[in-house]
Amino acid sequence: MKKTIVITGGAGFIGSHVVRLFVNKYPEYRIINLDKLTYAGNLANLKDIEDKPNYRFVRMDICDFEGIYKLMQDEHVDGIIHLAAESHVDRSIKDPFTFAQTNVMGTLSLLQAAKAYWESLPEKYEGKRFYHISTDEVYGALEMTHPDGIEPPFSTKASSGKHHLAYGEKFFTEELKYQPHSPYSAAKASSDHFVRAFHDTFGMPTIVTNCSNNYGPYQFPEKLIPLFINNIRHRKALPVYGKGENVRDWLYVEDHARAIDTIFHKGKIAETYNIGGFNEWKNIDIIKVLINTVDRLLGRPEGQDMDLITYVTDRAGHDLRYAIDSSKLQKELGWEPSLQFEEGIEKTVRWYLDNQEWMDNVTSGDYQNYYESMYGGR
Repeated sequence: MKKTIVITGGAGFIGSHVVRLFVNKYPEYRIINLDKLTYAGNLANLKDIEDKPNYRFVRMDICDFEGIYKLMQDEHVDGIIHLAAESHVDRSIKDPFTFAQTNVMGTLSLLQAAKAYWESLPEKYEGKRFYHISTDEVYGALEMTHPDGIEPPFSTKASSGKHHLAYGEKFFTEELKYQPHSPYSAAKASSDHFVRAFHDTFGMPTIVTNCSNNYGPYQFPEKLIPLFINNIRHRKALPVYGKGENVRDWLYVEDHARAIDTIFHKGKIAETYNIGGFNEWKNIDIIKVLINTVDRLLGRPEGQDMDLITYVTDRAGHDLRYAIDSSKLQKELGWEPSLQFEEGIEKTVRWYLDNQEWMDNVTSGDYQNYYESMYGGR
């Protein structure tokens, strides 16, 4: 039977990869990309599938309860994969109200609309699913530890048995309590609690996943990797918070999309799954890899742009280390990352260098002017 699935935030970075995967892999599904088209939403990310017969774009704010409810009725929606969110920590520090409105009230609007529609059906929740994508930042921060006096990074074995380089002995697991430190992570933590509450209170079939940092094509260039690739290309300063010692776990975006596909179809209702790459890097080390890679691919002497690194005052409440343990997902559902970071970063740098027109269109803001003329306002 045909399923109709709404993917929120489908014009954004991760969302566009999920939409593309589902549209191409499941021609029997109807995929509705629901996106408000804020600054981070760009339909150019989906140019290659926009004419597919099983794809439809709807411009809508997830806070519009009446609009969401009507869409669910009209389209007979079976599932929601919820990615729409304000996600940039620096913006959340300047404007926490917007993050609370979108991430908390928007999620609640979707939950309430899904509840109202699905409970009106004879089969109610049978065959339905509400899948909420969250972040590892809800867990707070991890310390950098030195086992037996060994200086990080050191080789360690995750509970899945997989060896990787790490900067500490502890990892984010699904059982950890939430300790959000930024307005962004606090808003995401609140939305996670609402999703679980709708399962516990109403029996809604929900799933939550918490993922590490993503990188890859189509990422909005306010985030570290695309911003720095573009700056290196144009020989602009590379502003590094503090000493660049903060550690993040990085995952190639297409691997995240594959995980979402796996969990949506095979994950257990009311479960939480952590998604990560077992791939920890200090920010300063990633920046040096980016400089060497961009220089090499542009035919410059490798490393000549190291002088672009500029250290700036650290961000308020900047968490030191994130590291996901995705062993549960690997053991129970068989997913694991397909790319090593070196391979993934090479593909990513090549994509941005080969798609300068996309980058110029985004950084100039021209894409937003086009959508305003096309859709007549938000």
